[in-house]
Amino acid sequence: MPARKTSGKKKISARPALRGPLAPARVAAILKALDEAYPNADCALVHRSPWELLVATILSAQCTDVRVNLVTPELFRRFPSPQAFAAATLEEIEEAIRSTGFYHNKAKSIQGAAKKLIADFGGCVPQTLAELTTLPGAARKTANVVLGVAFGKAEGVVVDTHVLRITRRLELAKSETPEKVEQELMRILPRSRWIGFSHQIIHHGRQICQARKPKCNQCGLEPLCRAKDKSWNS
Repeated sequence: MPARKTSGKKKISARPALRGPLAPARVAAILKALDEAYPNADCALVHRSPWELLVATILSAQCTDVRVNLVTPELFRRFPSPQAFAAATLEEIEEAIRSTGFYHNKAKSIQGAAKKLIADFGGCVPQTLAELTTLPGAARKTANVVLGVAFGKAEGVVVDTHVLRITRRLELAKSETPEKVEQELMRILPRSRWIGFSHQIIHHGRQICQARKPKCNQCGLEPLCRAKDKSWNS
């Protein structure tokens, strides 16, 4: 019986690709694990309006959300609107936010943002990344927080210290700057996850995947993680 002819081409297995750090199946598994661990993750900064969220986010730089939430109730009682912040002296604002640290720069940014809102946007927080980033104190991360939380608009991914650290540990990103890591994440995450992903990762970073000693034995992502500084392996 004559031998069956073959094409001479080897069949390439898809399995190795599924094991790659950015393989869609692996990314999907990470997102599923985050959903299971943090189904209701949201912004930890207490606020009642986009303006209050903008101010709180500016204050959160180099400061814990817990501390910011202790400061903002009295701050917004004294200065209930952008107009009130614009009319105040810098010294008055500085005194109200002193415990958040870097209060000189933060006071200048908040008052500068208030004045620009009044002059250019009718006192309302704008709803585009391009416009938000023209405000003093509102770099891309802050703008993404406000757009995502206050307006439900996904124009980017919030990359704070937790997101920077954990996405590199998970090999979802390789870059060392928030701006470049954001671009990497935007390429691999579905746009519908851009907002929620950051909240989930931030909660994970505070509770489990801490900087100095991650609690890997309590981590639902541990089987998917190959970080060199893991404290435990299953």
